[in-house]
Amino acid sequence: MLEYENQMLLDLLHEDGLLVTAKGLGIERILVSLITTFNDAGNLVLVMGTTPREEEYLLAQLEGHSLTPPPRCITADCPTSERAQVYYNGGVLFVTTRILVMDLLMERIPVELISGIIVWKAHRILESCQEAFALRLYRQKNKTGFVKALSSSPLSFTAGFCHVERVMRNLFVKKLYLWPRFHVDVNTCLEKFHPEVVELHLSVTPAMKEIQMALLDLITATVQELRRSNSTIDTEEFTPENAISKSFDKIMKIQLDPIWHQLSPRTRTLVADLKVLKTVLGYLTQYDCVTFYNLVNSLRTTEEALKSSGWMLLSSADSLFLNSKLRVFGAVNNPKVKNAKEDLGGSSTSKDLNGLCLEVNPKWVALSEVLDEIQKEVNESKNFEKCLVVTQDDRTSQQLREYLVHGSQVVLQRLFYKTVGQKLGFRPPESIANDTVKKNIAGRKQRNKRDMKKNDDLQHQEVQDGGKNIKKQKLSDSEKNKKEITLTQLTKQYNFISHSDSDEPASDKEVDEVRLSERRFLSPLTLVQSVKTNNDPFKMTRLLEEVQPKYIIMYDSDLSFIRQLEVWQARHVERVRVYLLLYKGTTEEQIYLTNVKREKDAFEYLIKEKVSMVIPEYNDGKTEDHPDLVRDSRKAAEILSDEKTDTRKGGQTETEPKSQQRIIVDMREFRSELPALIHKRGIDIDPVTIEGRYFLSSDGSSSSKDVAAKLQLLTLHFPHLKLLWCPSPYATAEIFQMLKAGREEPAVSQAEAITAETNPDVISERYNPQIKDFVSKLPGINTKNMYSVLNKVSSLPELLTLSKERLSEILGSSTNAEALHNGLHQCIKPPDQFQDTKRGGKFTKKGRRRFQTRLT
Repeated sequence: MLEYENQMLLDLLHEDGLLVTAKGLGIERILVSLITTFNDAGNLVLVMGTTPREEEYLLAQLEGHSLTPPPRCITADCPTSERAQVYYNGGVLFVTTRILVMDLLMERIPVELISGIIVWKAHRILESCQEAFALRLYRQKNKTGFVKALSSSPLSFTAGFCHVERVMRNLFVKKLYLWPRFHVDVNTCLEKFHPEVVELHLSVTPAMKEIQMALLDLITATVQELRRSNSTIDTEEFTPENAISKSFDKIMKIQLDPIWHQLSPRTRTLVADLKVLKTVLGYLTQYDCVTFYNLVNSLRTTEEALKSSGWMLLSSADSLFLNSKLRVFGAVNNPKVKNAKEDLGGSSTSKDLNGLCLEVNPKWVALSEVLDEIQKEVNESKNFEKCLVVTQDDRTSQQLREYLVHGSQVVLQRLFYKTVGQKLGFRPPESIANDTVKKNIAGRKQRNKRDMKKNDDLQHQEVQDGGKNIKKQKLSDSEKNKKEITLTQLTKQYNFISHSDSDEPASDKEVDEVRLSERRFLSPLTLVQSVKTNNDPFKMTRLLEEVQPKYIIMYDSDLSFIRQLEVWQARHVERVRVYLLLYKGTTEEQIYLTNVKREKDAFEYLIKEKVSMVIPEYNDGKTEDHPDLVRDSRKAAEILSDEKTDTRKGGQTETEPKSQQRIIVDMREFRSELPALIHKRGIDIDPVTIEGRYFLSSDGSSSSKDVAAKLQLLTLHFPHLKLLWCPSPYATAEIFQMLKAGREEPAVSQAEAITAETNPDVISERYNPQIKDFVSKLPGINTKNMYSVLNKVSSLPELLTLSKERLSEILGSSTNAEALHNGLHQCIKPPDQFQDTKRGGKFTKKGRRRFQTRLT
């Protein structure tokens, strides 16, 4: 570990607290060190907040430490009967918060034996989330264990009022450890072994510059209109500078989500337009001219114009559309100006793609020049090296692979033909056909044999001589085989690119095998990898450790990866060279600088908060004074008034034993925040696998899916119905407590006995609504036994043939069975027809007497 990493670890080991670091500084190694320190059979340490991919990476890192017992993951695959034994065996366990909450409530885990809890991604802790619920259950019964929290997202602690204080309160910690990039220890450690950086500031084309100016004007106009039309909203963060940053969507979500239903349609349209314009601005520097033209052209429709707020009517929009078209077709070629003969002619009159003026991305040209420079340097040194090209997303990576293999014009023409050219009558480019590849297979096989023999001889000479950076010594056969197997595994695991040939696309398996064998030991091995990976946050860290490239080309600048690269260089003696490709004076440079500034401002804000905030002594929860550990729904004034003593009774308070309130909750409902809030109000929770419901009492229950379905029916049939809507889960928990007042507590056996046959709130679509309505009006039928009749009786004639004993079995009540049987079989006399002499036999307008019965 590095010096500053050791200091981070010592701080956390000395006293519980919240560790907040800058992105990319290797906080995962702190977690690995904590696990290694506390892993012992006599300890029970729980790690929560990790994803399955993160757990996989951490377990792989821990394999080399030979820990006993080995850390284990507790998921839904682990049976309930085995989890208790796993907890008693001790060690470090990765537990999902949902399972941890249920095991704590069901007392399957020995809370008093827990040594401590490590919280990963602590910035996600909120008062009502499952992590905070688990920590509260843990602290209520365990006052000696530790809580250590880690986070690498400083921006998350700046949103809201006293956010960092509320997070520390929910974590039950009193110390805040801040480690920004500009920390003295971090800066000193990383500056000792910094990589060799070559910055290449590129200039955009005139058309790209005009497009950027037009987009910035449109974004500025939209932001100004958004601020002008919403004077009551805090729009201080709504600036053109923030609008082009990656975090602007989160800023808008924080500000507008709570009042989204109150916003006007125009405000919602402006927000949508900002997202569209931001996407277009990102495509300008990220992708090629054809992809950008397709995106802009898709917006230039009547449907999109009607949905927008009117930015398409501005002069800047005309400049955007014109210059995006100019980058593809040039100043002369215009596909809209067609000749009637060309439209009706055959293939002989179709247009040639070579006549287009497809603008090449300046970064493509710079990338080729850098790779040529690296190729020359490697050929002169005769060393075996690897080169890594880092991009922002997978789409850019795939496009660069095609460009490095086939060239710019082939890629652009093929892309243009597939998207636009075929519709406009252009001839397909030659690169689409695979005839050229098939003709050259035989010749390439011969070249492959010669090149492989030459590469083997060169590699054998490098092993003997050692090159520049290897000591001159003779390697054993086992070491040679180990080196060769490692290179083979790398070429199979990662998609390296060959630069020697391959001007045509590979279309069959034979060509792929030839190409794989060609690039297997070709120096330098070039790998194009995107930073954004699906569900694998440590992929770039693992890639650097496995590939260990000598040259790294930053095609897209990413702040987190740059920090990871600095840390990786500080941990390795051999110096790497980094090429940074950046458009000078563009929004790409501004976005990178804005991200650096926002992180710096976030740490400065946290430093000021740490100096000024007051942390209570009870904040660690190890005493009974912490307010979050008190399970009482009453206000402070009500508690004080209830605790007042009566002097006439000798100072004794009048206490009456009250039964503990209880609610049975379906296990699937623990994905929401409502169970945590119910428990905090002093109501015990029994997690049971039932029909997705909350059992409040013996005769009352609530279900989210049933309520939603019934609300739809109620609003359709009764438009003037007034509903009591809960504005938040806090209000829902309060209403649940009010509904339980004066009612009998539910029993777990009763809740588990309810099935689809006895469930009164089962989905009604299974049954004929007319038959169901008729059965519900029969005597002896209620909501509890109606579905039993519908499930066990196939038709109405069969119902008429049933005896009282059989009806008693179906209905579960002899009284209801007798009422139903009498109603179906006894004759009911109509009311007597009589003349009311006093009233003179007056009838109502519908032809019925006013009083159909009289007392006798």
